[in-house]
Amino acid sequence: MRLSQGQLNLLERCPRQFQHTYLDGIASPTSLEQQERLSSGSRFHLLMQQRELGLPIDAIVKENEQLQGWMNAFTEAATEILTPAPDGEFRESEHCRTLQVEKYLLTVIYDLFIARSDTCQILDWKTYPKPQDRRKLAQNWQTLLYQYVLAETSEYLPEQISMTYWFVQSDDKPQNLTFNYSNTQHQQIEKKLKQLLLQLTNWLKRYEIGEQFPQVVEGSKTCNYCQFISRCERRSTKRSDRNFEADLSEQEYSTNTLPLLANIQEVIIL
Repeated sequence: MRLSQGQLNLLERCPRQFQHTYLDGIASPTSLEQQERLSSGSRFHLLMQQRELGLPIDAIVKENEQLQGWMNAFTEAATEILTPAPDGEFRESEHCRTLQVEKYLLTVIYDLFIARSDTCQILDWKTYPKPQDRRKLAQNWQTLLYQYVLAETSEYLPEQISMTYWFVQSDDKPQNLTFNYSNTQHQQIEKKLKQLLLQLTNWLKRYEIGEQFPQVVEGSKTCNYCQFISRCERRSTKRSDRNFEADLSEQEYSTNTLPLLANIQEVIIL
């Protein structure tokens, strides 16, 4: 079974939703707003890939005012990243790596990978505003898995690895968050990953004999944003006050939007 960071996020957040989505094959409907966000993100990723390959992008940018604004602002804010070093640097857009862990094939795709003799950097483009809580992004499986797989599949030490997210849709100008890696983190992630995969193995065995994956606890906010709330016989606990609106926005960015946008270029095969 091939697993991406988006699937690990979903499995950890709600095993039953993972089952319905990837094992039962139940389609997940998306709103027009979600479709537009995904489409915009996909276009920007494609634009950045073509730019890195040296292909012309002027015609594409001129046809889309939003893309043109994002690209102009990003080019100005990230000059050092977008300008290749003269020598001793390997760069690749949509760089793919896989790591076999027991019967699972972990797959990562870096929007841009830059490797030098003593350091390497993973870069990821996000077309939504910079999140307020850095800790949630630090614990997201995209951050964890991307750095872990690189350390396991290269000769770089964990301390030589970093990952930077660029958020092009920010108020004033594109902003970024960088996460430096370490051997301590690597060991912690390995333990956490193996525990999650062991749980998945056990749930799959039970699923084969007719048992369903576990659900989140009754009353969890996760159910409020899940398309399977009726199928799971759960009731929404949504509130109509401002606090709920803040919770909804945070949930969309930290659990739904982030994995979806990160998976734009990934095709998951079970």
